[in-house]
Amino acid sequence: MADILHTKNASTRFQIMVEIASKGPAIEQKTIAANLSITPQAISDYLKHMTADGLVAAEGRSRYRVTSSGVNWMLKELRALNDYVNLAERAVTDISVNAALAEGKISEGQEVGLVMREGILSARPEKNGGAWGLAAQNAESGEDVGISGVKGIIPLKLGRITLVSVPGILEGGSRSADLSRLKSLVEGKKHVAAAGIEAYAALRKIAVEPRYFYAVPQVAVEALRYGLEVVIVAVAEEIPALTKVLSDAEIKPHLIDLRIK
Repeated sequence: MADILHTKNASTRFQIMVEIASKGPAIEQKTIAANLSITPQAISDYLKHMTADGLVAAEGRSRYRVTSSGVNWMLKELRALNDYVNLAERAVTDISVNAALAEGKISEGQEVGLVMREGILSARPEKNGGAWGLAAQNAESGEDVGISGVKGIIPLKLGRITLVSVPGILEGGSRSADLSRLKSLVEGKKHVAAAGIEAYAALRKIAVEPRYFYAVPQVAVEALRYGLEVVIVAVAEEIPALTKVLSDAEIKPHLIDLRIK
């Protein structure tokens, strides 16, 4: 999640930099203070620390510009903020009719609670403290049901990605992978992906059929945003490309090397 959503310090820094970037170095500190509803002294203190951190640079008396490092930090925060907004749009709902999976017998017009189960929106016969709505029709447990007048926030938390590296074919492939440890890592996991033939073979050797084989990093990113735990078993040569896609999405996977030493 973006730092500017976590801490007041980061949020204020970001807002000060927006003021400087949008209005130019000539903007006075008292103007920034008035726009942000804080004291000029506080702005002065922030600018002193931001200059020391390399986010802004002083150009003469009371004149500042955003540095290239500052621009990169702002862009990073904006990307993270955009990801969070996309997540929030899925969670904060106020739409006419939304499909959900019934977790019990539901009657038309009944007020139901909404939760996310394994990435699937589910309707419970009893209202909970998160989000709720009205059933648009009768439904038995396991059936799809339309929900209207959805209100509240559906509890969502980011999932987790574990990236497991197995040797490439020139290093022995699945024959040189610690299959016992691999089995313990994927045991009980519903969302297992394979990237590369060697990874696929290693999973087959422990009687696990990967759920995903194509577009693995993109699928993993979406699954993570729906709160799912994903284990990606990948041939070592695929690790750099996978970590780049995940890094671009502001995701830090837990990396495990299964090469037999």
